[in-house]
Amino acid sequence: MKSTILFTLLAGLLSSSPVHAAERTLTPQQQRMTTCNQQATSQDLKGDARKSYMSNCLKNSQSAPGDKSLTPQQQKMKSCNTEAGNKSLTGDARKTFMSECLKKAS
Repeated sequence: MKSTILFTLLAGLLSSSPVHAAERTLTPQQQRMTTCNQQATSQDLKGDARKSYMSNCLKNSQSAPGDKSLTPQQQKMKSCNTEAGNKSLTGDARKTFMSECLKKAS
């Protein structure tokens, strides 16, 4: 009886794994890696030429300022920080303002 339940649970876990993999979104680094890999494949690069191309492609992608996208929390933090800077807040006043600003719904 216990082995039947265990087997059923194990089978359920194994069959549900591909569903979660399809729903997963790629991180910015994974997106860069995919793009660079596709470009290297389209150029038919192999061996050291491919390694060199991938290295340069990933370095250039990381250093591009517009390539990095901010999470919603980071965007909120950036806007609150800018607003606090514009108001010339410091010390406890800045901490209080940042706390309240970050609590607001965006």
